[in-house]
Amino acid sequence: MIPRSRLRLFAAGTIGNVLEFYDFAIYGFFAISLGRTFFPGNDPVTQVLAAFGVFGVGFLMRPLGGLLTGFIGDRFGRRTALSYSVTAMAVPTFLVGVLPGYETLGVAAPILLIVLRIIQGLSVGGEYTTSFTYMVENAPPGRAGLTAAIGGSGATIGMMLGSGVGTLMAALLPPDALHAWGWRVPFLLGLAVGATGYLLRRDVQDMHAPPHIGHRPIAETFQHNKALLARLSFLPAYAAVGHYLMFLYIVSWLQFVDRVAPERALSLNTESMAALIPVMVAAGWLSDRIGRKPVLIASIVLGFVGAVPLLWLMHHPDPDMIRLGQLGFALVVGGAMGVQPALLVEATPPHIRCTAIAVGYNISYGLLGGMAPLAATWLVERTTMDLSPAFLVMGAAAISFVAALAFKETVPRRG
Repeated sequence: MIPRSRLRLFAAGTIGNVLEFYDFAIYGFFAISLGRTFFPGNDPVTQVLAAFGVFGVGFLMRPLGGLLTGFIGDRFGRRTALSYSVTAMAVPTFLVGVLPGYETLGVAAPILLIVLRIIQGLSVGGEYTTSFTYMVENAPPGRAGLTAAIGGSGATIGMMLGSGVGTLMAALLPPDALHAWGWRVPFLLGLAVGATGYLLRRDVQDMHAPPHIGHRPIAETFQHNKALLARLSFLPAYAAVGHYLMFLYIVSWLQFVDRVAPERALSLNTESMAALIPVMVAAGWLSDRIGRKPVLIASIVLGFVGAVPLLWLMHHPDPDMIRLGQLGFALVVGGAMGVQPALLVEATPPHIRCTAIAVGYNISYGLLGGMAPLAATWLVERTTMDLSPAFLVMGAAAISFVAALAFKETVPRRG
């Protein structure tokens, strides 16, 4: 039987991921409303581009945030880092919900929005990686993949919760009210999730003792582990781009390209993200038995081959076809998402784990994942190719495939 203290530790890690990705999800889902509120002009495409640009700014701060939170985790302990990150996310989330728009503040409105996104980016940069690091470190023998996948599912739960709240708001309110003020409600609700996370983490036991006072995790990561850092940076590319295109940007794509109603787009997205959770858990469980690399590489190859056909299915007026395509992405992207956390932790020395993984992971998620919605919006607009976002998924899959080959298998062979 798992000790109660360990269950509390896992719960504390997962709740932080719920909050972090709940906020990022609702920002992406309500990009159209945010564009109308905080940016001038009458062109809806330009406003969405501006909104996703600010979304990308938050992601660009993730490597720096990962460096900061990772340093705290390696130097002062995992619990201290996780308490910091959940607080730094909850407060800006609430403030976005009460921030006046362009008509009230003028140019100060988008500037303040950018500042809040920067703070959030600094927080999320270390939250996810630090949480799955300590969960793997404390996993039962032979269960690291499953444990990491369960912890990582908190991120998907957060995005699903954001999508669910967005679906409810879209169903309850007419479009004008939703764009005028209804989008603010999900941001205000984020404060309750943050308070729950802080209370869970306040008294949790930190099972990983921090290194001695003279330890310098940042210097050691960049001076003596450059090759490892490169691998840690390239491996998450596929999951980063696939996740944020097919479970966040896709809500706007369905509305602009397929002319799907907002409530229908959000409902379909919520269903597909619900499917992500069992896929991730199953992939983590399978990797404990046959190895990390076989499961990960299979997911990457399937994503590369299936990107265009699956997006083609979604480019269809029949909701069932859209659902089938997005469930396909849940299968091929979810497999990689469920396996890679355990592989990253096991491949990294314990004394620099939080720092090295946070920096590498967030280079992919910040530079590639965070900018993917902006790049996809621009591609569709400039090339008039509705399926062009699939090429971004394929490019990221190629990068991750090469990186995966460079990792050694971390699961011992069964005799």
